[in-house]
Amino acid sequence: MATEILINVRPSETRVAYIENGVLNDLKIEQKTSPTLVGSVHRGKVLRVLPGMQAAFVDIGLDRAAFLYVGDVRPNLDGEGTDLLDGDERDDSAENGEALTVGSAANLDAADRPKIQELLTEGQWILVQVAKDPLGTKGARITTHISLPGRHVVYLPTLNHRGVSRRIEDPGERDRLRELVDVIDPKGGVIVRTAGEGATEGSLRADLDYLNRLWQDVQRAYEKRNKPGLVHAEPDVELRALRDSLTEDVDRVVTDDEETHKKILAFLAQFMPRFKNKVSLYKESRPLFDQYEIDIEISRSLERKIWLKSGGYIVIDEAEALVVIDVNTGRYVGKRDLEDTILKTNLEAVREIAHQLRIRNAGGIIIIDFIDMEREAHREKVLESLREELARDRAKTSVVAMSNLGLVEMTRKRIRPSLVKTLCEPCSHCDGKAYVKTKSTVAREIFRDLEREASSSQTESVLVVHCHAEIGDYIYAEETEALDDVERRIGQSVVFKLEPGFHREQYEISRSGPQASKDLK
Repeated sequence: MATEILINVRPSETRVAYIENGVLNDLKIEQKTSPTLVGSVHRGKVLRVLPGMQAAFVDIGLDRAAFLYVGDVRPNLDGEGTDLLDGDERDDSAENGEALTVGSAANLDAADRPKIQELLTEGQWILVQVAKDPLGTKGARITTHISLPGRHVVYLPTLNHRGVSRRIEDPGERDRLRELVDVIDPKGGVIVRTAGEGATEGSLRADLDYLNRLWQDVQRAYEKRNKPGLVHAEPDVELRALRDSLTEDVDRVVTDDEETHKKILAFLAQFMPRFKNKVSLYKESRPLFDQYEIDIEISRSLERKIWLKSGGYIVIDEAEALVVIDVNTGRYVGKRDLEDTILKTNLEAVREIAHQLRIRNAGGIIIIDFIDMEREAHREKVLESLREELARDRAKTSVVAMSNLGLVEMTRKRIRPSLVKTLCEPCSHCDGKAYVKTKSTVAREIFRDLEREASSSQTESVLVVHCHAEIGDYIYAEETEALDDVERRIGQSVVFKLEPGFHREQYEISRSGPQASKDLK
């Protein structure tokens, strides 16, 4: 199966697409005006400690204060590394959406956990790392547990923990890698990444030596900085993508920018020289993403309704921390019986849902409303299929059992804004409501406001309604009887002035002298 990484670079944005057998499997878009902050390390100043929330707000040099939860605070901020109590191996990359590290405070029972007011004081300076980008109205989520990803390992200088990525499943290989890390015996914690499978002792040692030097640079930069702000930034999105995703399974890396091509070759020469021959510069006149129809797939993933090949469809609605997906049979009528039709639609929807979650980077709590299935075996089959499809997702997912109504609750870790949040903004007409009031509703609101306006003043005048053309035309065509009734009730004339720049729901009522009515009409 052909696997390719496509890198499209333009002055305003960089897009990285991961293609498997001609199908878009993962997408990262980073705009120059709003690059991701995940993985960046900052000097922070504690602004407020909130005992009631067991959290703190920290100034890290951004427009909004960052949020620091008590479980992400090391008990001894100035001391040596702490132990990871649960002993569980974490996933291997912040880009994969899984928290790299969890300190000891996060794993204690609530009664034994140190209180935020015992760990932090207002005005205190601390070294922190961004774990989640600002999302919606929320500031960045930060942690005091620093993690520095390399090619084969993630270095955890503030923790004493050694582990292997869960994605390396071979028990023998896991034991071999643990033994190599013990032989190297680095100071601090280490997690061997998925890309470290098959790595030699020399490769792991070189990775750790580099990351140790990087950690020393971070500490020096922190000490030199005298105000909140950045002390270490992650590499550009294209280099992060190669660091996290370039393996022996990838056949080609293609970029359409010459400078980026040179930068990639230099990066690979230093860290992954055996992959240099997989990189090529795209020189065709047709845009790179058009060649692979990626832009068509992106446009499809911005739609609310996604059609399935069978004729069924799914509807995806995204809120700030909740995604709701509804499955419908649509035009699909099946061939044998209703249960068979429902099962086939749900199974087809499972594949599309897993695909859309990856491409859209949709996360948080996800509710999937499958078509109701009467047979328990069918429900189990759909649920198992969903788990299998989600196993390919690099982000951490957790699926709860299906209810009798066909509802599935699941979560998907999200550390950066979704595709919709990145490329779209709330509609200026409906202000993000996804609907607008009908013309008849607006007309009746106008009539009610006319009565209020007339009752508030005894001045003899003409009431002027400034409104959108559609509303004025509708009232004169469909609501003349209601308009006459309003004029009779208030004892005043009403005229309409059409405003081209008004939104359909927008209107204003003003007063004019009696002689103005002729001009306004």
